[in-house]
Amino acid sequence: MDILTLSLFCLGVLICVFSELSILWALGFGLLLFLAYGKKQGHTMKALIQMCLDGIKTVKNILLTFVLIGIMTALWRASGTIPVIVCYAARLIRPAVFLPLAFILCCGVSYLTGTSFGTAATMGVICTAMGSALGVDIRLIGGAVLSGVFFGDRCSPVSTSALLVADITGSDIFTNIRRMMRSSAVPFFLSCTVFCAVGLIRRTNGEILDLETVFARAFTLHWLALLPALVILIFSFFRVNVKIAMGASILSALPLCMILQKHPIADLIRFAIFGFSTPDPDAAKLMNGGGLLSMLRVAVIVCLSSAYAGIFQNTGLLDRAKDALRRMALRTGNYPATLIAAIFTCMIACNQSLATLLTEQLCGELYTRRSDMALDLEDTVIVIAPLIPWSIAGAVPLASIGAPESSIFFAVYLYLLPLYRLVRRRKPAVSERAGPGK
Repeated sequence: MDILTLSLFCLGVLICVFSELSILWALGFGLLLFLAYGKKQGHTMKALIQMCLDGIKTVKNILLTFVLIGIMTALWRASGTIPVIVCYAARLIRPAVFLPLAFILCCGVSYLTGTSFGTAATMGVICTAMGSALGVDIRLIGGAVLSGVFFGDRCSPVSTSALLVADITGSDIFTNIRRMMRSSAVPFFLSCTVFCAVGLIRRTNGEILDLETVFARAFTLHWLALLPALVILIFSFFRVNVKIAMGASILSALPLCMILQKHPIADLIRFAIFGFSTPDPDAAKLMNGGGLLSMLRVAVIVCLSSAYAGIFQNTGLLDRAKDALRRMALRTGNYPATLIAAIFTCMIACNQSLATLLTEQLCGELYTRRSDMALDLEDTVIVIAPLIPWSIAGAVPLASIGAPESSIFFAVYLYLLPLYRLVRRRKPAVSERAGPGK
């Protein structure tokens, strides 16, 4: 019965993906399916609804964070923060080293903003336009951008995925970030080396886009606009609660919006809710977005996914898979088992949030230290999800920059990180091989 239920859910996901329907339809179908499974197992509907609510309660803190992220990303645009960062960063781009610079710039912007989708829609679009003008293969550009946007999506203090992992594992996000930086150092430098080598082999010539002229028509480009980003970095360095850090960044952006960019208060309220917009058509293509409503879809996905987690935990739907992974972990260690689970969940979930929650459900009992679980989730499911062609994690950023799906083969950072962790994994100790409870 459990295999049939999961198979029907996978079928529903695939139908939505290949018919280009919203993944929310598949998640809604899955919720009805898992409720029916729980009913068949003898649980009352009242009990099943309570399971869903208990699952949603586990992510209540991150839902508030989503509100702050939506407002912050809109005001960073309105205050000129993102345009100034993009303009300063674009000055570094040179044709011979375009690919490594595109990767590094997307890493930097994604770390500051915490969003892969937002980075792809801003710095990713800019890098693609510049690379195309230089004659760089669009697949290589897509691989560099996809690698970079998930660098920050994985380890930024304002990343929704990093916050979700910290929340469900009960770990400290700043401790997680420090450990993630260490585990990603070698893959990061190897990725830079690979992109640099490819760029030198495939030399290009062309003109660099003049972004400052484009943005100067819609924004006052001043170094003071960097203040909201600096606030996030400083507060993160001192390990201040991320919600307080985002609140402070929002407050620092408000006077810049009003004084530097000359936006009236009524516009700021509209931006905070509906997202930033500018009448300049060229700047609008790169900067429109953000806002509270932009986070509504991801909030619904997280709520539905966490409702699943509540049902799975109480109905035993995943027990067979958990037993198989436990046996595997005793032979190979926790990381390979978590990696296999992540590949499976990413293939059936089609989004990071559900894949993260499912992987934690499957592998959570393997770990005695929750911070270890958090690191392994970040180094598996978060970087595996964009490599699945039908997952929105990779499909949306690639669609944003107009790159083909084959670009995922050139997203070297997303391969190198889990492979590096796999090579350096800790072998199971003798006591661990003895089995649980021994």
